[in-house]
Amino acid sequence: KIEDSIDFDFIYDLVEDYYCLDNGRPSVDPVVLIKIALIQYLFGIRSMRQTIKEIETNVAYRWFLGYGLTEKIPHFSTFGKNYVRRFQDTDLFEVIFERILQEAIDHGFVNPEVIFIDSTHVKANANKKKYVKKLVRAQARVYQEQLQDEINQDRLANGKKTLAPKSDVEIKEVKESTTDPESGYFVKNERERIFAYSFHTGCDQNGFVLGAIVEPSNVHDSQVFPSLYEQIKTTVAQPTAVAVDAGYKTPYISKILLDDGVRPVMPYTRPQTKNGFFRKHEYVYDEYYDWYICPAGETLTYRTTTREGYRQYISDPKTCKDCPFLSQCTNSRNHIKQIHRHIWQDYLDEAEHLRHTEQNKQIYKQRKETIERVFADMKEKHGMRWTTLRGKRRVQMQAMLLFAAMNLKKLANWRWRNHR
Repeated sequence: KIEDSIDFDFIYDLVEDYYCLDNGRPSVDPVVLIKIALIQYLFGIRSMRQTIKEIETNVAYRWFLGYGLTEKIPHFSTFGKNYVRRFQDTDLFEVIFERILQEAIDHGFVNPEVIFIDSTHVKANANKKKYVKKLVRAQARVYQEQLQDEINQDRLANGKKTLAPKSDVEIKEVKESTTDPESGYFVKNERERIFAYSFHTGCDQNGFVLGAIVEPSNVHDSQVFPSLYEQIKTTVAQPTAVAVDAGYKTPYISKILLDDGVRPVMPYTRPQTKNGFFRKHEYVYDEYYDWYICPAGETLTYRTTTREGYRQYISDPKTCKDCPFLSQCTNSRNHIKQIHRHIWQDYLDEAEHLRHTEQNKQIYKQRKETIERVFADMKEKHGMRWTTLRGKRRVQMQAMLLFAAMNLKKLANWRWRNHR
């Protein structure tokens, strides 16, 4: 089915610059090398050594590679040596992934109107007990400059002085693996603490993978979203809606999507308020007067805009002191209630408003049939519960080959079904 669905000769043009036509010993056909790797990921074979053993005794695999019954199959180290000497630090595997995806698009199998974005962790090839603690510079937010400009504009509009950029560098302590330093320490629950990578992935309604980025698992989902979203917009098309889980429900991501005219599909998130206290939504924001109204009918007025991008609203302590709801409002010794509102909160409020629409409810229900199924197939059928490779760049290569194989499998099955 795969051989009938796509012509692999496009690989020759991609690798032409990595081979010499008139010097050195004859090489293994580059198409054969890529096909061997695709066989491994198509059938979830655990290693290249085992893949070669399977190919040696499987007539279908030999036919797919163009080898006869008695011809010698390349050594299992051949792909690894070619990767190190030729393909490392190139975009070959990303281009192969895009070429297979484009084939599916050309046949009308991809529907990019709604895309589903999420991430899953893949265990790194590293001992979780072998690590060193290091102080590292905290990762800067990609939108920091834009946020800083809007904070200063907001402060000036409210009669406050502008804030100078932070001069001190934020430092945090992390656990760094001595086996694979590029992986991240991942804490999922009390029992699961491992070094892992996160596969940030987007797919369409039909389950075709549209893009993927690999990052250490200690990088938050929301930090990777802008890059993945731009990647999918560039290589495929701009969607009309994007469905994400709670990890992506931030003011900045809501702003990105709504500014692009894209419908954000985000889930309900539980309030973080302590039990026995008023929830934040019980304090009503009055946009006209730019203040909050508390459950007792009193106002909380603007105080300042913080460096993190939040407007502070505070109550009058003289009024709050004798309020019958004080114990449900604040534990402050000064009897002051504070509410923080992000300067991009309007975008998040609009995303929350859309959450109640029937269209959003129907789209969000499809996550379990789309991106969740992609991750389930990836781990159950294609052997990617953990990686045997080390280093972010190698794991990224592995991810692109894996998703290329998954798209190729779906493309082949759909084309075969349509031909019958």
